[in-house]
Amino acid sequence: MIATAFSLLAPMETEEAQIARGLRRRDPELLDALIEQYQHRLLRYLLHLTNNRAVAEDLFQEVWVRVLEKGHLYNGRNRFVTWLMSIAHNVAIDYLRKRNPASLDEMQDAEEGVPFEPEATGPSPFDEAAARQQQEILDEALERVPPLFREVLVLRFQEQMKLEEIAKLIRIPIATVKTRIYRGVNALRPLLKGGAL
Repeated sequence: MIATAFSLLAPMETEEAQIARGLRRRDPELLDALIEQYQHRLLRYLLHLTNNRAVAEDLFQEVWVRVLEKGHLYNGRNRFVTWLMSIAHNVAIDYLRKRNPASLDEMQDAEEGVPFEPEATGPSPFDEAAARQQQEILDEALERVPPLFREVLVLRFQEQMKLEEIAKLIRIPIATVKTRIYRGVNALRPLLKGGAL
């Protein structure tokens, strides 16, 4: 549809580039063609987000107003439908944020009647504190290991480098890297068991 409208103007130009150029000019024929081509997909998407036809229709209008206002920002490098749906997403999120959010107590499991509790992601504050404390102990112990061994231990275990990479970095044979790691671990072991800390 859109390609045929612009095929005479720029036959070597992609459809996205034609749309971008038309939006920069605020071409009303282009906007009509875009609305006709994407109206069903856009309205269906907004209905899924809002669960309310009247609201979805209002947001539908708002999306096309934004397309007209912000059309100069579309560069034609990505598919137009992706850009359009991102505008729709932002408009719907703005609308949903303005509504009164439901209380967590109201969000109950329908079958069990218990309040909804979102799952925690990532480590707990206790785990983070414990990890930080362990890192401090390790850092203090590493300071007491001779620098010759400390370097390979840090490169291997903290920086996750391979033995070959360490050998290349500090210009020693791999066998020497292995020996230094072995001796460094042996020097570190009693310090971590509480021998010197």
